This record gives sequence, structure tokens and C-alpha cells, in this order.
Amino acid sequence: MTMALVRSVVRRGSSFRTPATAVATRFSRGFSGEATPARKVAILGAAGGIGQSLSLLMKLNPLVSSLALYDIAGTRGVAADVSHINTRSEVKGYEGEEQIGEALEGSDVVIIPAGVPRKPGMTRDDLFKINAGIVKSLCEAIAKHCPKALVNMISNPVNSTVPIAAEVFKSKGVYDEKKLLGVTTLDVVRAKTFYAGKSGAPVVSDVDVPVIGGHAGITILPLFSQATPKVHLSEEVITALTKRTQDGGTEVVEAKAGKGSATLSMAYAGATFADACLKGLNGVPDIVECSFVQSNVTDLPFFASKVKLGKNGIEEVLGFGSLSDFEKQGLEALKAELKSSIDKGVAFVQGS
Repeated sequence: MTMALVRSVVRRGSSFRTPATAVATRFSRGFSGEATPARKVAILGAAGGIGQSLSLLMKLNPLVSSLALYDIAGTRGVAADVSHINTRSEVKGYEGEEQIGEALEGSDVVIIPAGVPRKPGMTRDDLFKINAGIVKSLCEAIAKHCPKALVNMISNPVNSTVPIAAEVFKSKGVYDEKKLLGVTTLDVVRAKTFYAGKSGAPVVSDVDVPVIGGHAGITILPLFSQATPKVHLSEEVITALTKRTQDGGTEVVEAKAGKGSATLSMAYAGATFADACLKGLNGVPDIVECSFVQSNVTDLPFFASKVKLGKNGIEEVLGFGSLSDFEKQGLEALKAELKSSIDKGVAFVQGS
């Protein structure tokens, strides 16, 4: 370290923040109250590619007091690793079906990144064949051990796994549409990033782009006409931004050349959405995020749009406002594919 750098650090004094402090501050921003309530978060699939990074990020969240990490194997090492981080939450690792009950008991939020990742050439239909059964069994455990928890569904294909979860909870008599949320935050994160790059927005974190529809291919519909800060972009640029947002997952899979999928950005998106859910549970006002939920804003039973989060989960499913002609066409184009994915999830449970 040069003397100039040493003097720079010394001058900053108490304003210098470690990476952990910076992340914790980012997640706690917007919280109000005398004391932070105790909140347990369980991550199902914590030893996987998304799960490990997500476990780290949730350990850094000051709203979490207890962090339960579950997977079929490999969880003890992940739990031991993140437990050494000097933040608020107590961490415990659980492995195998015999320990899932203990992992889930008392959970306020359950995040599910479990399942296999996408590989080159693999469609979300290919994923369905493997992940549907995994999600079904995990939701049966949730219904038994923590039926009142908020469930954040990350496992793909979300357009089908959220309906699978709903049908499982209905069959067990514990379904509450306010507590089941498909995590589409990565679509929003990508849309914000790509829009900022084209619009020249000076601060990327100040950009907002709502994303509606679903969480796969053409069912992902970013509403760039509603993006802020408002910047005029050509139809050609809007079309390209929309296509890139829809194909963001494929872009990462191909860039990793068969060695992984969008694990890091998905973990960030999952942690961001979980943080919003925790703030809502704790009574922080005006928490709004996009999510794939039971909805009546269209003629489809599930749809992604902005939702207002509160003490009981979803307080209100918000409409998507006025659309451009391009977005209206996109909305009509996505409906058939989204309906097919929803129906596939429902049929999987009802037929098993």
C-alpha cells in the first residue's frame, strides 16, 4: 500500500466502510422502527450455484436474525463458511429430507433456488421435467412445517413452478395467494442495467423499469415506455433492449460455455426481492416490486406486475398502466405461451 493511499484511508476515518458494511447498509435502507424484529429466512437449495451466493447475501442482510440453509448435500460447509461473517444472523445448515422440517420451522420467508441450472441448448421445458418434482416435494414440506411463511420462488421455470406451489398448497389446505411470489427481479435488474447503458443515465441505481408478464423468453415484457428517468429512444433501440432482456439468461449460459448459468446476478436479484419482502413484513411503507403472482390484471390466473408488499405479504397487485403500441403487441404475443406454462404446472400436480 502506497503512502498516498494510506493517507487517503486515514483522512476518510470513520466514513470508510468494509464491503460487508456497504452491502448491509444497502439492504437495510428504508427500514424504520425502534428495533428490528427477529426474522428467520430459510434457503432451500443453499449449496447450489445460486444458493451459495444467495446465502452470503442474506447473511449480510441486517433484517435477518436466523438463517437456515438447506440442501440434499453440501450444506454444512456452506453454513460453516458464511457463519464466520460478523453480522447479526445465526446460521445453521441442514442436509437431507430428515432435516428439512427443522430447517423450515418458524420461517418467515422461504427462498427456493433449488433445482438444476440451465445448460447450453436446454429450454425451460427441459428444466421443467427435472425441477417440477423437486419444487413439489419442497412445497409439501413448507405446507407441513411453515404454512404461513412468504415463499419466494426462484426455481425455473417460474411460469410453471409458481402454479405448482399454488396447487400443492391448495391440496394441503394452506394456500394463501398473498404469500406466494415468483421472483422475476432478475428481469427487472437486467432491464434497468441495459436501459441505463443506452439512455446514459448517470446513476444506474436510480433507473426504474417495470417488467410484466412472466419469467421466460417472450413472456418477459419490459415496459421501457414507463422507464425513468425518461429518455427518448428509437423503436429500433427499444426492440433490441427488449430482446436482450428476454434473452439475458441465454446470454450468460452461452458466455459461460456450458460451465454455469446466471447464478451471481440471480442471487443478487433474489436477495434484493427477499429484502423487500422482509421490509414489508416489518411494516416499512411503500415497498413495491415486480413479481409473478396470482393476479386478475389480465385474463391469466398468474401474471407478473408490480405488487405492494406489507405485513401479510402482498397487500395489492397493481395494474401495469398504459402501454405503447409495441408493448401492447408484446402483451398479446406472450399470453398463449404463458398460459401453456401455467396449465402445465397445474396439470403436473393434479395429475400426480
